[in-house]
Amino acid sequence: MFPQEIIRKKRDGFSLSEAEIRFFVKGLCDGSVSEGQVAALGMAVFFRDMSMDERVALTRAMTESGDTLIWDLDGPVLDKHSTGGVGDLVSLVLGPMVAACGGYVPMISGRGLGHTGGTLDKLESIPGYNALPDNELFRKTVRQAGVAIIGQTGNLAPADGRFYAIRDITATVESVPLITASILSKKLAAGLDGLVMDVKTGSGAFMATSEQSEALAESLVNVANGAGLRTTALLTCMDEPLAPCAGNSVELREAVRYLTGENRDPRLNEVVMGLCAEMLLLGGLADNATEARQVLSRKLNAGEPAERFGRMVASLGGPTDFMERYDSYLPSANVVKTVVAPHDGYITAWQTRELGLAVVGLGGGRTRADQGIDHSVGLTEIARVGLRVDAGTTLAVVHGATDDQCKLAEAAVLEAVTIESKSPESGAVIHREIRA
Repeated sequence: MFPQEIIRKKRDGFSLSEAEIRFFVKGLCDGSVSEGQVAALGMAVFFRDMSMDERVALTRAMTESGDTLIWDLDGPVLDKHSTGGVGDLVSLVLGPMVAACGGYVPMISGRGLGHTGGTLDKLESIPGYNALPDNELFRKTVRQAGVAIIGQTGNLAPADGRFYAIRDITATVESVPLITASILSKKLAAGLDGLVMDVKTGSGAFMATSEQSEALAESLVNVANGAGLRTTALLTCMDEPLAPCAGNSVELREAVRYLTGENRDPRLNEVVMGLCAEMLLLGGLADNATEARQVLSRKLNAGEPAERFGRMVASLGGPTDFMERYDSYLPSANVVKTVVAPHDGYITAWQTRELGLAVVGLGGGRTRADQGIDHSVGLTEIARVGLRVDAGTTLAVVHGATDDQCKLAEAAVLEAVTIESKSPESGAVIHREIRA
């Protein structure tokens, strides 16, 4: 086989065989396929798409390009993946909640990408937290705490690493088949028994339209099940921040408050409970959604997920008393400024992506892959869509390093909000459940 003939075949709109896909993926790993050839195939797939059989074959080949974890535990191994958003701290609370119900959650998460926050960046707000442990510590933490949230380590799906890096610089990231294979190859390599996908739609989502988000969700569910991993997806709203905050330490504080019961934002809670319930159903830990939600509520109220989170933090190098003294451990910004409504009315919309970019502008995200971030900055007390406000009502609170940064963020918040005289119609937070 020749790489250029495989590229030509896909360029001309034909389906690739499993053998051709495996040949190309092998070349990704051993370097026999050049960067230009990888870019060319990515562009051909971007424009010509892939059939379901091709997507399954690509996902399997990328999964098998490296190690696959095997677990020997007394409960189901479960995970969740989000396509990204603003104020999306779900992973921080979901993992401990499912662990408290008898599941095991070896969650391999990422850093911030573009306007979206990264779970690893949030956890690294905790002093000493080791987000990249060796496999021995990773396995030990999962076994003892029931959950470990870490970054990609070892030799899991290395073909995806090279393919993604090239796609990132050749404008082929937003390809449904390639996104599908990229996400699922890592999840399959993690040795899961069940996976729930949280696919975002709205002004803060990567996919521009609900149709695109739905197409991605259906692709992920069908390919995962076709590759042998039981998977469902929820299509959820990202037309405003999921939690009423955005940033690293500020979202971690909100997660702790959720787990301890100090504050459970209704919008956040609906998505958390929906995703957790799906995970319990996939793992055979509940017979139906109603039972799953009841079990989750009991565990939350008894404090078991909070204890699991604290156990995970301590196992991965963080403070042993983090849950009791979290506010003293997490960094706080030097400057705090309140952004107020310029006139009376109802908040009818947020340009959510712009709020995420405001956090990046404060230093809470990256504009280059090698860039450090300021864990202390962000936005809190973000007012909800539908709220009736008067001139002077708080729209958000900016946490920044300098006055100048805060002024820029304040202007971004005011630019991102729409305040009108008429109350908006309320919409569902979970739009649709998608199953194979």
